[in-house]
Amino acid sequence: MGKWIRRILVLVLLAVFLFSVTSIVIILYQYKVSDELYDNAAAQFTMQLPADEREAEEAAQGGEPSGAEVTETAPIRVDFQGLQSVNGDVAGWIYCEDTPINYPVVLGEDNDFYLMHNFDGTGSASGSIFIEAENRPGFADSNTIIYGHHMKNGSMFATLDHWAEQEYYEGHPVMWLLTPEQDYKIVLFSGYTTSASSDTYAIFDGPCQELDAYLIKCRSQSDFSAEVELEGDSRYVLLSTCAYVFDNARFVLHGKLVPVDSAGGVPLR
Repeated sequence: MGKWIRRILVLVLLAVFLFSVTSIVIILYQYKVSDELYDNAAAQFTMQLPADEREAEEAAQGGEPSGAEVTETAPIRVDFQGLQSVNGDVAGWIYCEDTPINYPVVLGEDNDFYLMHNFDGTGSASGSIFIEAENRPGFADSNTIIYGHHMKNGSMFATLDHWAEQEYYEGHPVMWLLTPEQDYKIVLFSGYTTSASSDTYAIFDGPCQELDAYLIKCRSQSDFSAEVELEGDSRYVLLSTCAYVFDNARFVLHGKLVPVDSAGGVPLR
């Protein structure tokens, strides 16, 4: 009897081991497929504008005389028509120069689907960069929450916690949010670790005293110092990813949306 029990235990342990290895292999394969998918999406649907071409285009579109304020456009161009033909949930594109952050942004019916699905709707543990389902479309709220996984391979929003360092912030003080209607600079002003259940995740649909107090509190918690004027009638984004310093920890970045003179990277005038 003891011999059979030992054999059964060995078989059970072997089955558990094989299941674990298989699960890891499947997840790693999903990561690889997702990385290739997003790399291909960036190659197919975006184009980075050389600095000299961008400056010339801005000057030509602006048409101001010498010494006048120069118009500003996003540093990349995005084919939203092509992206939305793949998935109508695509709402924007987020980009930060010299970082891995270069992804489509989706808005789904809930906060569950895109946790485990790529932007094209295929299943994946990498998920997508997605907007809080309770936010209004078009970044119409005073603050819009955008989520992304903290991937171990450095993809998605894994680099958000780099902004905990002042030097990194100073090298990357802005991101870009492009949409079919309007592009924005995301001027970063605060980054810190918080709980997933904290009031950091409050949503304000318009200017109010509570929003003013919220912005002051967010700035006071920041790991880096930023000289950014926070007007109550401006709009803001909160970028959020997992952190691993305590249970349900999150690292968040707050940014002010500053409209520029382009939509999808195409000059508006």
